[in-house]
Amino acid sequence: MGVETFLEHREILVGVAYRILGSAADAEDIVQEAWVRWAAVAEGEVEDARAFLVRVTTNLAIDRLRRLKVRRESYVGDWLPEPVSTGPELAERAELAESVEVAMLVVLETLSPLERAVFVLREVFGFSHAEVGEAIGRAEPAVRQLARRAREHVRERRPRFDVDRRERREVTERFIGACAGGDLRGLMELLAKDVTLVSDSGGKVRAPRRVVVGADRVARFLVAIASEAGVASFLAHAGVPEGAAYEMEISDVNGAPAIVVSVERAVLTVVSLLVVDGMIETIYLMANPEKMAHV
Repeated sequence: MGVETFLEHREILVGVAYRILGSAADAEDIVQEAWVRWAAVAEGEVEDARAFLVRVTTNLAIDRLRRLKVRRESYVGDWLPEPVSTGPELAERAELAESVEVAMLVVLETLSPLERAVFVLREVFGFSHAEVGEAIGRAEPAVRQLARRAREHVRERRPRFDVDRRERREVTERFIGACAGGDLRGLMELLAKDVTLVSDSGGKVRAPRRVVVGADRVARFLVAIASEAGVASFLAHAGVPEGAAYEMEISDVNGAPAIVVSVERAVLTVVSLLVVDGMIETIYLMANPEKMAHV
């Protein structure tokens, strides 16, 4: 079948696969496999290309997620989704932007593969129950039940986001300044009392393997790792040559402003902040080098 038709739908296929899997690398693999299957279809055999491609991609993603979940059970430390760069235009599409936020993907990780697929297709991309049923091979009543269960599960755990991008960026800038300046008091003013810091290093670089809880503990940890000695230790552990200059900038990652730390354009760490009412409630520190390819 035609390349142009496939490329026309590629964006939604990558979007569906990434939201189901939480991994950009796996999503790209799935879409590539969907292309192979599409290319093997005889001309005129498929009436609705979009429905066919979404069905193939969704089922490949469900099968991949079932295998990934087994592997993630033995993951070293906390598992966080693979960060991806996103453009500011995504913010104008609220449902799509919220569904790739790190905090939301963490919630989606608690769903079963089938529930997650139904939630993504129905709640994020607006497919009808009948269309979702066709995609996953389930009758419409079963789809409605899966959708209701997934929606209730997400609603109970759904994080509350500050939708004001300007405020989130300002908080992120103040956060960087306080960390870099060793300003413990200034940092404490930004952190919610019960703030949590979740790190994902995969055991490959130095980072806490357990969640750090509480404003005082989180602030002291951040000031320590942002100090000259802390940065030098992290860079050395990451295999960066001594004396190499690192850069820190704010960039759009997973639909929100995030801190990206890099050396010679190679991304080392992404820090995403969950901001509610001007206060930082959760800090996601993603440092697994195997997950940095799409930032």
